[in-house]
Amino acid sequence: MAFLWVVSCLAFISVAYGCGVPAIPPRVSGYARIVNGEEAVPHSWPWQVSLQQSNGFHFCGGSLINENWVVTAAHCNVMTYHRVVAGEHDKGAGSSENIQVLKPAKVFTHPGWNPSTINNDITLIKLATPATLGTNVSPVCLAGSSDNYPAGMTCVTSGWGLLRYNAPSTPNKLQQAALPLLSNQQCKNYWGSNISDVMICAGGAGATSCMGDSGGPLVCQNNSVWTLVGIVSWGSSSCSTSTPAVYARVTELRSWVDQILAAN
Repeated sequence: MAFLWVVSCLAFISVAYGCGVPAIPPRVSGYARIVNGEEAVPHSWPWQVSLQQSNGFHFCGGSLINENWVVTAAHCNVMTYHRVVAGEHDKGAGSSENIQVLKPAKVFTHPGWNPSTINNDITLIKLATPATLGTNVSPVCLAGSSDNYPAGMTCVTSGWGLLRYNAPSTPNKLQQAALPLLSNQQCKNYWGSNISDVMICAGGAGATSCMGDSGGPLVCQNNSVWTLVGIVSWGSSSCSTSTPAVYARVTELRSWVDQILAAN
């Protein structure tokens, strides 16, 4: 198993948008890849953030769930000296993009996070200053604990992860891929007992997340609203497009998220 290093709402208080409704609609062709990927429509995934080292090196993705909070993967090992960059599409564009560079004030990692089993691979970042919500920056909705996302449903992951596992660097422009969900029983056909109830699998049908996508979103459209169903966690060390990638299952982790947000 290899971590997919680096790249893929509670309420958006605004008359214009609710969570999970991008001002700029995404366009997703059926089975494009992040490996050999398809560029996203700029700013059509407005919750997507880039987690960066202080020198601007992108190491993980994340998702804005309201103006004060970002969700990512525990294995990204976020520190308060890292940067959370919102509103970015082309990380090579320099100052020409109207990005927001935000600082983490506090980092909360799930108490059940286990790097050996990769269970509970979720971290919440409380921002030191709120993100300014608008056309290019808005939150995703969170899957509810009782929500059901059936196997075969097509969902979308996004990120700045590698376009092939041996690529020398991550792409500058945000990539996206449409992926079918698998049942955990189907996923165990690939990964055996490594799959637990706090994981959800997607892909294995010609597209996959890769190193650099970690922590980023797997979103499914529910009544025309995009909902965060998974967090990019782990998968094939060679980013095989015939092997499903594994995501932290948000429905199983939602109650912990709610507890942290309520207490902080």
